[in-house]
Amino acid sequence: MTEPTISRLLAEARGGLDRLTPADAYAAQQGGALLVDIRREDQRERFGAPPGSFPIDLTILEWRLDPTSPWRSALAAPGIRPVVFCQEGFSSSLAAARLQALGLVGATDVEGGFAAWAEAGLPVAETLPERIF
Repeated sequence: MTEPTISRLLAEARGGLDRLTPADAYAAQQGGALLVDIRREDQRERFGAPPGSFPIDLTILEWRLDPTSPWRSALAAPGIRPVVFCQEGFSSSLAAARLQALGLVGATDVEGGFAAWAEAGLPVAETLPERIF
C-alpha cells in the first residue's frame, strides 16, 4: 500500500481536473466562469487580483459555492463553473477537487496560479474586490 503524502493527494486531485492555463482561465471568465481567489488577503494586497475575480476564504469555500448550502453566495447559481486559483497553483487543485466532490463537475483551477496569470500579462485589478463571506 502506498503511503499517503501531499504529493500523492495533489496528483490524485489534479487527475480529476481539466486544469486551465492562465489564458484559458481568462477566456473561461469571459465566457461566464467564476474566478475564485482563495489566496490570503495579504497576498491579494501584495500581488493584486484578476478583475472580476471573487475572493473566498478557503475555510468556507464549500459552504459559499455549494448551490444547496444555506450559506451559499448569490454567485453559487446552479451550473456555475468555478475556476479556482491560489498564488502558485497547488492549494487551488485541492480546492477544485473538493468542489467537484460536491457536484460542481466543471470546477477546475489555474496552472501556476495567480503568479502565472500575472506573468502571462493578463489583467490585474488596481482595486481589490471585497471578500465574500
